[in-house]
Amino acid sequence: MVIVLCILALTMYLFISEIVRVDVAAVSIMVLLGMISYVWPKLTGGHLLEIKSLFSGFSSNAVVSIIAVMIIGAGLDKAGLMGRLAGQIVKIGGTTEKRIIPLISGTVAFISSFMQNVGAAALFLPVVSRIANRTGLPMSRLLMPMGFCAILGGTMTMIGSSPLILLNDLILNSNKMLPTDMQPMKTFELFDVTPIGIVLVITGITYFILAGHYVLPENPQSAGIRAGDTADYLRQTYGLEGDIVEVSVAKNSTICQLTVEQLENLADHKIAAVALKTGDNTRISPARDVPIVEGSTLAILGTKANLLAFAEKQHLNVQEQLPTLADALSHTQAGIGELVIPPSSHLIGKTLLDIRMRKTYGVNVLAVHRGNQSFRDHLRHWVLQSGDTLVVHTSWQDLKALESNKDFIVVTTDYPHEELRPHKAIFALFFLVLTLGLVLFTNMILPLALFVGAIGMILTGVLKMDEAYGAVNWKSVFLLASLLPLGLAVETTGTAAWIAQETLRLLSGVPTWVLQAALAVLATIFTLLMSNVAATVLLVPLAVNIAVGADADPRVFALTVALATSNSFFIPTHQVNALLMGPGGYRVKDFMRAGGGMTILFLTMLLIMLNVVF
Repeated sequence: MVIVLCILALTMYLFISEIVRVDVAAVSIMVLLGMISYVWPKLTGGHLLEIKSLFSGFSSNAVVSIIAVMIIGAGLDKAGLMGRLAGQIVKIGGTTEKRIIPLISGTVAFISSFMQNVGAAALFLPVVSRIANRTGLPMSRLLMPMGFCAILGGTMTMIGSSPLILLNDLILNSNKMLPTDMQPMKTFELFDVTPIGIVLVITGITYFILAGHYVLPENPQSAGIRAGDTADYLRQTYGLEGDIVEVSVAKNSTICQLTVEQLENLADHKIAAVALKTGDNTRISPARDVPIVEGSTLAILGTKANLLAFAEKQHLNVQEQLPTLADALSHTQAGIGELVIPPSSHLIGKTLLDIRMRKTYGVNVLAVHRGNQSFRDHLRHWVLQSGDTLVVHTSWQDLKALESNKDFIVVTTDYPHEELRPHKAIFALFFLVLTLGLVLFTNMILPLALFVGAIGMILTGVLKMDEAYGAVNWKSVFLLASLLPLGLAVETTGTAAWIAQETLRLLSGVPTWVLQAALAVLATIFTLLMSNVAATVLLVPLAVNIAVGADADPRVFALTVALATSNSFFIPTHQVNALLMGPGGYRVKDFMRAGGGMTILFLTMLLIMLNVVF
């Protein structure tokens, strides 16, 4: 037990000091534990940890489930479903942090009340990424509230988290040990804990709305890039002013039935149409002869003064947040590219109007850079020369196609090569529903049910195998898998039981509510050091015995432990927190700062609600 306590102390020191990366620290601790476990029997004849269990974390249900859910989430994103969901959230919540956080967190909390919280968090990772791209908010300020509420959502039903699923079985086992003169404890129904869970979720959301500005980190590497940054790029690189706005085409609109060319003629080519959505069809840089019909949504680029003047003259309603076309114009789909005309190009001497760049190549020429000057006006009649740099707005798919065209040299090389497959959406939805059905309505083990959905996505072409490998955040996998053996050592060596018994022995004779609070704190500490299932199995029998001795309700004490094992916010040892570390660019100190307040609030509201409801 002394050896295990020393390793625990070293782990905490490495996590807090961040001398090495947190995943490197976790793997190092696992190797250290293995080396000591190998030598220990030779010195003492006893066992610290079975060597065969050292790498069991990599095959644990939790880790395998996380891998499967990441793949499923990537498939849903590749099919365009997560982009649509992100669009709806942005449409309702706008671009302000205080409106988006409740929407994301509340949705994830509801989902996690009926499925594993790590699954809900992993599924929403692509959604949060796209919301960050649309709004420009750092993912680090969105992921942590989402993750915390995914954990809190597991307290809303008796199937929301593994400890609550186990609780009724543990209660039935404990009934056998009760004194003969005591009534057996009743098991809990599905929604018995719902009032407590709802209050905890509301507390978590309120905490981030009120204190998020102070406790959430703002990591630049996790910042989203808005569609409007196309205009920012023009401004910063070429000194050309511009903004992108969105207009809807009503039946009586003056631009209805015009072509794109006629629209731009109305504005004397001081604006440019950069995207057009008609029905389910979205065109980036639409050709000049494409008609603008009733119900269309149009994104136009120009200086703010020109855009407002044109909108006022044509009686158009301008929306600057791009509620419909933000995803199509996000940096993952389209943006600014730069093409150079080489000396061997067949386009030298031709005008841009002759070439019909939009219709032929799918690119919208916004400016031409020649020598030390940039030109933007009257480009239709611009005669191309060798060395001209064309600044174009285009989809990345069309830009990629130009890389093999010898009439251009594509200077832009670091653009995202993302390929969406919206035609596979029906397969992605089918396997999502199938997976959820297997999880909720069968006895199939969780990782197998999840991998049915994951392999289904791959076999039907929603996701390629290499893309599935790329979808897995291996930092999260190694962090979690490497910590599980330490939790096992804490349990099997009797360290956890000794800590619990000694703590509760010191509290003998105190009021009932103090005992209940002590159990909640113990469960919180244990769930940070080992799996929440192990903490529940260990502490529920102790809680029942303490309640019997203190003449308290053993059923409520058992529930206190099962709920308190969800209080996993202070360090990133919970599966959800480990999952979010990489994408959010978080450090352990970030969790300690935001999770410290959440931990205290959780304990306070949990104890209040337990005594109010029961």
